[in-house]
Amino acid sequence: MSIGVAGPRAGGLDQRTRRAPRRHRKEERRRLVRQDQVAVRLAELHRIRALLEDAVVMVNVGWIQNAWFAVVDDQGGQRRLTAREIHLADDRPVSGACLVGGIVHAAGGPDAAHSQLVQRTLDLTWHTLYEGPAQPVRWCPSPAVRAAHVRDLTRWNDHPQRTARQVSALLESAVEAADAQIALRRGQQRAAT
Repeated sequence: MSIGVAGPRAGGLDQRTRRAPRRHRKEERRRLVRQDQVAVRLAELHRIRALLEDAVVMVNVGWIQNAWFAVVDDQGGQRRLTAREIHLADDRPVSGACLVGGIVHAAGGPDAAHSQLVQRTLDLTWHTLYEGPAQPVRWCPSPAVRAAHVRDLTRWNDHPQRTARQVSALLESAVEAADAQIALRRGQQRAAT
């Protein structure tokens, strides 16, 4: 008399539990996690792209230099707000913005300035201005490096020879860079499936 021991074989399924072997389940979980990570990144890139398009509109409406925002004051005049005064932009209509201010305003105003969406949009804008398209985007630089990037963008915006058209063109180029990143992530998404 022979006693058979049920084990994993028929069609790769474990006959005792009718499940794929642990190794296959683990591989599938990893694949799904990678796929989810790419999908989240794609969604964020689409939000970055939309924010950049809104910033283009803001800059085209009222680009300024040497301040982040221009607001309408109580007398109907225009008041320029520097980084130290940007909280005043919460209570008044914004009539103009610099490059960085346009991105912050497009994201919802000063309260959104430190959000991941704004920070990564500034990362991509800085990358578009100072790095080549073949270089990978540094999405998570240190806080000190991020602060330096904001200063670089502000200094570039405030150059005396700068024009509104150049600022708008930079933002439009950043939209194209977002599109390139989206295409890259879609390729990764296809590879993860």
